[in-house]
Amino acid sequence: MLDQASLNSLLRRVDVLGREVEQLRRELLRGVASQPTAPLRKPSLFGSVRAGDITDEMIEEAQRDLFRSLDDL
Repeated sequence: MLDQASLNSLLRRVDVLGREVEQLRRELLRGVASQPTAPLRKPSLFGSVRAGDITDEMIEEAQRDLFRSLDDL
């Protein structure tokens, strides 16, 4: 059986471990709170294109670059 000294020693160790778990939990929560979040999706391209407004020519050029013509197939 356990004598009183070893029982007190075990109880102190349990108390120390409990405090350490609480401290680790606090550090983890602080770390998660301070992490940068992912950038939010933009609802429009306004301000994303340099040098002003998007022109029809820019749209047509982007479509030509994105979609190949049937002759290439």
